[in-house]
Amino acid sequence: MSIVWVVMWYAPFGIMFLILGRVLQMDDWSVIAGQLGMYCVTVIAGLLIHGLIFLPTLYFLFTRKNPLTFLINITPALLTAFGTASSSATLPVTIKCLEEKLGLDKRVTQFVLPVGATINMDGTALYEAVAAIFIAQVNNYSLDIGQYITISITATLASIGAAGIPEAGLVTMVIVLESVGLPAEDVTLIIVIDWLIDRIRTAVNVLGDSTGAGIIDKYTRRDLHIGDVEDEQRYQPEPIEADEIPAKGSINNAYVNNDQFDTPL
Repeated sequence: MSIVWVVMWYAPFGIMFLILGRVLQMDDWSVIAGQLGMYCVTVIAGLLIHGLIFLPTLYFLFTRKNPLTFLINITPALLTAFGTASSSATLPVTIKCLEEKLGLDKRVTQFVLPVGATINMDGTALYEAVAAIFIAQVNNYSLDIGQYITISITATLASIGAAGIPEAGLVTMVIVLESVGLPAEDVTLIIVIDWLIDRIRTAVNVLGDSTGAGIIDKYTRRDLHIGDVEDEQRYQPEPIEADEIPAKGSINNAYVNNDQFDTPL
């Protein structure tokens, strides 16, 4: 634990010097700052389009329910995701919102949401693809159509392996960069603003998990209800007929056998 403690204390200084070294290599800081600002706007715009337009539309098409009501009811989970930047830390709040406010079956939420918090990182996949293209443009590296496809596929697969903790996307970002021959050390360019983007993409990840759980609950509710009814009928005790009940006094002459004595009832 002492080694971990030392690493945690010195990590901010190491990151600062990584960024500072990359900044000092730049010829024109104003150009890089403008490019970084446009990158930030592009990522946030893409996340908002995905989270506020695509996912609600998908929810409406599959469930025929009001997506605005759905968004309002899971607002506490989205705010928790924005504050913690962790899908795993937000998981209890997400489950509570879906079960208590939206009435989803707990068997659906307790299966879909933990799986989604682990592998469903749609916001992270979108961010990694845009970040790779941004780093290519900063290095004046021209990408062809095949490399764009490679970035899209690699970003999707890498996001599945990302942990549900803050800044996990930066780790898998290296895989995406190396898949198209971009320098992995240029990840330091986006560390400066990644704290903000990480919170927004985590909220989008949680929204995607919740949307998936809502859609699955819609199509499994009837089958789950039928299964519950069948279980109740299967384990319900059979009623005793009136003629099967022994008459009063019919067991007066019965005996309880014991190894040592016989006791009349």
